[in-house]
Amino acid sequence: MTRDILVGLDAGTSVIKSVAFLRDGRQLASFSISNTYHNVQNGGSEQDILQTWIDAAKTLRGLQEHIPDLPDRILALSLTGQGDGNWLIDETGEPVQPAWLWLDSRSADIVDEFSASGQNKITYQCTNTGLAACQMGPQLVHMMRHTPEILNRTATAFHCKDWLYFKLTSARATDPTEGLFTFGNFRTRQYDDAVIDALGLREYKRLLPPLVDGAITHHCLTGRAAADTGLPEGLPVILGYVDVICTSLGAGLYDATGDAGVSVVGSTGMHMRFAKTSAKVTQNADCTGYTMAFPVANSYAQMQSNMAATLNIDWLVDLIRSGFDLFKYERNKRDVLLTLDQAIATSESGQLIYHPYISEAGERGPFIDASARASFIGLSSRHNIVTLGRAIYEGLCFAARDCYLAMGPMPKEIRLTGGAARSSALKKIMASALGAPVRTSSQEEAGAAGAAMIAAVNLNLYSSMDECVDEWVMPKLGEPVMPDPRIADHYDRLFPSYLSLRKAVAPNWRTLREFSSA
Repeated sequence: MTRDILVGLDAGTSVIKSVAFLRDGRQLASFSISNTYHNVQNGGSEQDILQTWIDAAKTLRGLQEHIPDLPDRILALSLTGQGDGNWLIDETGEPVQPAWLWLDSRSADIVDEFSASGQNKITYQCTNTGLAACQMGPQLVHMMRHTPEILNRTATAFHCKDWLYFKLTSARATDPTEGLFTFGNFRTRQYDDAVIDALGLREYKRLLPPLVDGAITHHCLTGRAAADTGLPEGLPVILGYVDVICTSLGAGLYDATGDAGVSVVGSTGMHMRFAKTSAKVTQNADCTGYTMAFPVANSYAQMQSNMAATLNIDWLVDLIRSGFDLFKYERNKRDVLLTLDQAIATSESGQLIYHPYISEAGERGPFIDASARASFIGLSSRHNIVTLGRAIYEGLCFAARDCYLAMGPMPKEIRLTGGAARSSALKKIMASALGAPVRTSSQEEAGAAGAAMIAAVNLNLYSSMDECVDEWVMPKLGEPVMPDPRIADHYDRLFPSYLSLRKAVAPNWRTLREFSSA
């Protein structure tokens, strides 16, 4: 039987999914399991490490329910997953504590301390990535200070996909994205002692696994993992790049012919630009954003990340539904969102300013402040639910503009992916707010597709990533949604107020956080 299927496994924050693609990029089937994590005291967010592996293996078994002959047809399995956080294991390969996720804000005070002392500038010069509480480095510093016994029992510090790769192959490794933006130098693509020393973690350098580039190298499925997943022993397993890079690849960030940006507007928001060389990477005075290696030689993705994106919309929808519950009126979340979206599409623009910092972890792009909180400015008695909804959509798009401008000029075109890409209202608002056409892809699973594309290049199914993109990505991009000139002009005049009000409110966030935790 012909081996003609590539499987991308995407272990996200909300869902773990395995997706099967034919070698030309056509999606065959997928199987997913809802993920669970738990909030703990002092801003912690944790996930069961062993359960994550069990659930990932279940998705691979479940995929075989849709494709019974998958074990005979699969060419390779490639992994991606949620970024940042800490997934610690001991010498025997067992977890030493629950995983700390990217949502965890327990190390926020440490980030503030490093920013005040200027240590963040040392790390930024090498990583070109701003320190944030979600990252492995500050989280390890927190553990070093408060629970050193945990680190003394730890042999390896993984990220989510690294843990799954270990369970599948027994190899202890991380990919160039997560290894470099946390502890490395983006120019050399190696760990950098200057970063590790600036964080005060020299003693724990031993925890860092080797860097393995999945575009070049892979390991093979072990017999034990084969028994757990139903896939053949010896199958090539590729350690893909972190989920945002795989998603950007699947959504069209890599385009040798143009200047495209990619915005991922899901639970969180990521706004990305492509840099063809390290010399094309820009740095900003605020020491914020991420610079990540891209699975093309000597190239990078620069990004700014909003901590919360569609979580702001979810908050409003849930608020509406809580009113239904209060008055004993049933309406499901999808119907409420659809009705709200349709009303927003025809509503008046720019009636309020909304800063979309709804996450309990604050904001990380294009500024870092764990105390940042959302706010409506300009409310009056004539405003209604639709006005609030429109303001939230506009706030998300202004936040995207804020992020892109921190990285340089606005891209000529934006490629939108994530849950919000289904909203025609948001696409029109984003095109007008950014002053650039917005396109979306018919590729439903951009992250898993990006991981599978890395595998396709690794296995030499394509001579280059350019060739792979031409077949997997470009034909799936839809027609552009163009800016509305009238609304775009309105947003151009409103955006400076969005920025000035954000800066004016900021000094009060910490006071509000102190009152709310008292």
